Amino acid sequence: MTGLYEVLGVPFGFLLKLIYQIVPNYAAAIVLLTLVTRILLVPSTISQQKNTAKTQRMQSKIRKIQAKYAGNQQKIQEETNALYQREGYNPMNMGCGPLIFQFVLLFGLIGAIYYPLKNFLGIDAGEIEILKNALAKIPDFKFNAKSIQNELYVVAKLDEILKLNAADPSILKGVSQATLDSIASINFRLFGGLTLGDIPKGSPFPSLIWIVPVLSFISSLATGIYSFIKQKKTNPTMGNNSSMGCMMLGMPLLSLVFVVQYPIGIGVYWIASSVFGFITTVIIGQIYTPGKTLARVMVDETVERRSRENNVKLVAEKRADKNN
Repeated sequence: MTGLYEVLGVPFGFLLKLIYQIVPNYAAAIVLLTLVTRILLVPSTISQQKNTAKTQRMQSKIRKIQAKYAGNQQKIQEETNALYQREGYNPMNMGCGPLIFQFVLLFGLIGAIYYPLKNFLGIDAGEIEILKNALAKIPDFKFNAKSIQNELYVVAKLDEILKLNAADPSILKGVSQATLDSIASINFRLFGGLTLGDIPKGSPFPSLIWIVPVLSFISSLATGIYSFIKQKKTNPTMGNNSSMGCMMLGMPLLSLVFVVQYPIGIGVYWIASSVFGFITTVIIGQIYTPGKTLARVMVDETVERRSRENNVKLVAEKRADKNN
């Protein structure tokens, strides 16, 4: 998984650098890059809504088959497969493409945020390793295999590392002054006194840093509540499912736990993603209402069905001409 973040983080780090040239603040650049990716996901979101509408329409037809051939599982399976063939519907392919695209964007964004030294500043891997190892010499720093992977820790602790190096120059032996200057030149600040590498866990509560996990929880909860209400309107059966309620509360709680334990740079992304996701979902939900979406799906299905029928006729006519 780490390798995936690193690979996909390279192009996103490049985009982040371009945005930073316009808005010279790493947190603001993260927000704008998240907005760009959310805009890219709009066609995917529309496609998912169409797929949901198509699935709901197919479910009503499947229920009719099940009622008609109740008790005869083989006949139900045959008729269901025949229905799928007539409609050109494959339940295994619904939403796979958009989902993969979303994962690519997610991993790329996190890779760019998680590894700013490599993917944003383009610092040599050897120098990055020396800087990470210097973290272990900071008093009271909880150094482990997980923490050493996160380059944001180096950003947060750079001043302490430089103080240690002033006392013992061997700590940063192999790291050029140009590299240190490049890190120091980037504005990794948030709310003035925080860096994107700071971690809420272990910080006094209440304090400024806790704004990030609180906002993360609220934004994620708002998205969950809206999705739950929308699901209940479009599909009452699913809306009454207790698992939906668990999901509505579970994801915000998960985001809270996650953001508390990791640098707030990740939290900034999580908040921006939730807010922009909520806004686009509301807008698309107003434009592509369930009724309109279903109507468009039915029109598309009719066009596809007629196209298949015409193709079959053309093939049959060509075969007939050959035989004659």
